[in-house]
Amino acid sequence: MTNSKNNKRVIVAMSGGVDSSVAALLLKNKGYDVRGIFLDFFGNENSVKEVREISQKIGISLEIVDASKDFKKKVVDYFLEELESGNTPNPCVVCNKEIKFRVLFEKMFELKADYVATGHYARIKRITNYESRIMNFILFEAKDKNKDQSYFLYRLNQKELSKILFPLGNYTKPEVRKMAKKFGLPVYDKKESQDICFISEKGYEKFLKKMLKLRKGKICDLEDNILGTHAGLPFYTIGQRKGIKIGGRGPFYVTRKDFSKNRLIVGEEKDLFSQKMKLKNINWIGKTPKFPAKTLVRTRYRNSLVNAIISKDNNVVFENPQRAIAPGQSAVFYSGKGEVLGGGVIG
Repeated sequence: MTNSKNNKRVIVAMSGGVDSSVAALLLKNKGYDVRGIFLDFFGNENSVKEVREISQKIGISLEIVDASKDFKKKVVDYFLEELESGNTPNPCVVCNKEIKFRVLFEKMFELKADYVATGHYARIKRITNYESRIMNFILFEAKDKNKDQSYFLYRLNQKELSKILFPLGNYTKPEVRKMAKKFGLPVYDKKESQDICFISEKGYEKFLKKMLKLRKGKICDLEDNILGTHAGLPFYTIGQRKGIKIGGRGPFYVTRKDFSKNRLIVGEEKDLFSQKMKLKNINWIGKTPKFPAKTLVRTRYRNSLVNAIISKDNNVVFENPQRAIAPGQSAVFYSGKGEVLGGGVIG
């Protein structure tokens, strides 16, 4: 039921998918003055048309923002530069901070809105310390652990969290689809978006060949024995087994990329485990912890949380050795209660 007393204005990122559509719908039904923003990264007229139709169905205004140049510079170029330097990039983390929320906040100020909102599966809790009269904003995992996207949001800060709404945080994906169907949104059964939005599902190899200068080189084991030829180091990531294309006594896994000699170093699965890692560009969402700090850490989006200790010099030591720690990926810290404490980039 619409709450007609609520006159707060909120800027919602509309993507044309079921999540952002239902997020806008929920806010509209709560009585917010909802203004939709579509960030056009690729100049796709069909996507623009689809988002316009959804916005009209919900009954909200929509503004199209051409973000293609910024997206190319800050996300795509970053992705390619990281690959060329031997890292495994995480474009979603960068896009959220440098593109999506940046533009949303710009529009919030321009349109004198009170909040911004997205279809992310995450939760924000507001806790007030009545003695100091200070309000803290805590980022939490979503109710739907299979869809939780808090990992990608660790770079947000207190000021930003105070102005963000995540309407889907307390819903599961099936519940969101059910709401979309009930309201008659045509995207209720739309397929999930792919991991890297600017590369087609089967076009990764073709994309890299087009965008990078790739050099073939030797594949070597840990004893420096030559086992085969690689197609170009950016094609591979730490822990990869599929696609190495060498026979022999395997299976072989990528353990390291030696750019100085243009060599792909492979080993057995036991060679993938590390007891520690070094982080850079760390962001703590709330207070910086007292070091050394015991914490839970996730070293890739779908990895399980593991016990670790982080020191003041940004070194992290795992309770148990961890598999395939990849430089360039984000390591995100959690409390035992689902709170996102912060994170950094694996060096």
